Amino acid sequence: MLAVFLALTLVSLAIGSVHIGPGRVFQSLIEALAGGRSLSSQEDLIIFAVRLPRIIFAGIVGASLSLGGVVFQALLRNPLADPYILGISGGSALGAIIGILIGASSFYLGTPLLAFLGALATVFLVFIVSGGNRGALLDNSLLLSGVVVNAFFSAAILFFLSIADSMELHSITFWLMGDLSRASAREIGVAAACLLGGFILLYRQALKLNLIAQGEENALQLGVNVERTRQWILIVTSLITAVAVSLSGIIGFVGIMVPHMMRLVFGSDHRLLIPASVLFGASFLVAADTVARVVLAPAELPVGVITALCGAPYFIFLLKRKGN
Repeated sequence: MLAVFLALTLVSLAIGSVHIGPGRVFQSLIEALAGGRSLSSQEDLIIFAVRLPRIIFAGIVGASLSLGGVVFQALLRNPLADPYILGISGGSALGAIIGILIGASSFYLGTPLLAFLGALATVFLVFIVSGGNRGALLDNSLLLSGVVVNAFFSAAILFFLSIADSMELHSITFWLMGDLSRASAREIGVAAACLLGGFILLYRQALKLNLIAQGEENALQLGVNVERTRQWILIVTSLITAVAVSLSGIIGFVGIMVPHMMRLVFGSDHRLLIPASVLFGASFLVAADTVARVVLAPAELPVGVITALCGAPYFIFLLKRKGN
């Protein structure tokens, strides 16, 4: 999975509205590590100031969304669960938009904090609506609750868009479909720190996730405090998802496709499934963002359009397979 990510990174650095040969890109990366430079100033700017930060940012966001999907599918014992389907991405987006409109972006981490609060509120709202507070975590009720919560947040987002200033309307609309073009060193650092910390915390719970995925009663008999474990894992996962969404916008279906693909290949042991999904999620979003950049070059599509075109048919496939 790491080799796949590095190969896709090299390809993504080479292609775009300005084509640079993969050999030249690889040579420039080696020389940059050694402190040298062989490319022209324009090519150097394109690779190291435009494409490389965006690729790193796309990898971090894809890994974060995939990690969230793995955790939600394990906790809810539902292969259709992910932050987008359950409305958590929508809650994060609503919090982020409110932050943008009230000027919270002028404060350091102001917008990600509001996005996190929106995601956390969504988690508890979905559980309450589905009857999760009584332990009745039924598949259909969870999915329907996510649809209802998503519909409510969509209406709220449309309301705020209708009262937004015309100067902000285009950027917010583009952001809602997934926008990785505004990657900066600060955003990359914040997202990477949250992903790394969340990955370490969640990976330490891989054995508990294995037991919970097999059934709450079995986990309780083997000494797992299911309620406490679920609560703090949901908080950590919501933080990772909220930060990714607040910085990149709504990018759907990554959290449902990637974990399911990795489960088919590597099995359901979360000690292997979590790192595999993180690495492949990074690779998948880098590939999707590369397609979004080049398919209409020099114009570009929001990356959320590409992931939706891939994810919607895959979601229908999973739904049909689960029904059978």
